[in-house]
Formats: sequence, structure tokens, C-alpha cells
Amino acid sequence: MKIDFIDYKNTDLLKLSMSERGKIMPRRLTGNSKNAQEMVEKAIKRARHMALVPYIVNTQDVTDAAYAKH
Repeated sequence: MKIDFIDYKNTDLLKLSMSERGKIMPRRLTGNSKNAQEMVEKAIKRARHMALVPYIVNTQDVTDAAYAKH
């Protein structure tokens, strides 16, 4: 299955490639190809810019995923 575009508004898909602290997970952990990883990174960075996912997470009280809805 080939994916041509990853939408930055689809945070459920993006959360699969992010750690609980909101960091982008590397290719070796996600299993993405080079092109897919670049699309994921670009989508996450766009989502951060649009404030759909956070840039940083308060590490003092990390109780759930950074992308969880409050």
C-alpha cells in the first residue's frame, strides 16, 4: 500500500510516530521508508506550527500521551 500524502490534520495517524513526550520517533523504530518518514516529519512539523500537537511537554507530569485530548 503506497501512501502519497500524510495530512497534518490527522493527529491520530501522527501520534503513531510520536513518543509520549511529543518527539518524532526515528525510522528504525517506526519502520517507515525514507520517503514516508520525510512525509511524517513534515506533517508533524506542520501540525506543531498549527498548534494541533505540542512542541514540548511538561516532563514533570507526563501521565498520558502528548497528543491526548483534554
